[in-house]
Amino acid sequence: MITKTMPINVEVEEAKVAISPFELDSHAMATKDLHVYYGDNHAIKGVDLLFPENKVTALIGPSGCGKSTYLRALNRMNDEIEGCRMEGEILYNGIDINRKEIDLYNVRKEIGMVFQKPNPFSKSIYENIAFGLKRHGMKNKKELMERVEKSLRGAALWDEVKDDLNKSALSLSGGQQQRLCIARAIAMQPKVLLLDEPASALDPISTSKIEDLINELQEKYTIVIVTHNMQQAARVSDYTAFFYLGEVVEFKSTTELFTNPSEKRTEDYISGNFG
Repeated sequence: MITKTMPINVEVEEAKVAISPFELDSHAMATKDLHVYYGDNHAIKGVDLLFPENKVTALIGPSGCGKSTYLRALNRMNDEIEGCRMEGEILYNGIDINRKEIDLYNVRKEIGMVFQKPNPFSKSIYENIAFGLKRHGMKNKKELMERVEKSLRGAALWDEVKDDLNKSALSLSGGQQQRLCIARAIAMQPKVLLLDEPASALDPISTSKIEDLINELQEKYTIVIVTHNMQQAARVSDYTAFFYLGEVVEFKSTTELFTNPSEKRTEDYISGNFG
């Protein structure tokens, strides 16, 4: 368990538009001077960001700008990539988790991740949720079933699969598979959810369901989402960071960034004139 109480002195809801996220004390995560390298390639260049608690922050920018690399850094998934190294601080609950002695198993339990392409296990719908819980020591069948149901309800999937829990997760539609992956992540009771373009491979109806789900989930979780879809960022996020060439060009409330950007590069990108 990664524990250290962080100061909570400002009501985030009051700050949705008027206050810069950098002025908030109530935040779930932050990075300070974060650098990520793939060999000699300097992919992330000294990024300072913080993520307000129980809010949705969107990371936008052109392909190859570093936003997915940055997202993976937040729960140390880049550690799995050969030749990748990180410098700087990744602060969670006031603790720098970018240290060798940090237990990555616990980090990824508390900072869950959902990837661009749905990746359910080749197991039953039930086992997709229960498998991780069992690995973390939950053995009681009643408790497992309660957590499975709670997680599927939390991902707005329970009513669609409650009579088919023993069926293969691979039999679900793409949108259902992605919601199952979200259920699998929230079953571990994380504090933060990282979503890497979770709707990019889905049809418009499934995308709408994922967006509705994100709006519901932020009541319980801090969410960071990478998206190429400007309209989606505007619909689901409270704050937006614009990445370009491994740096954050601008970070402010979504409403302000889309209606009154401070940087010309931001304005060009969101207006489609970026080139």
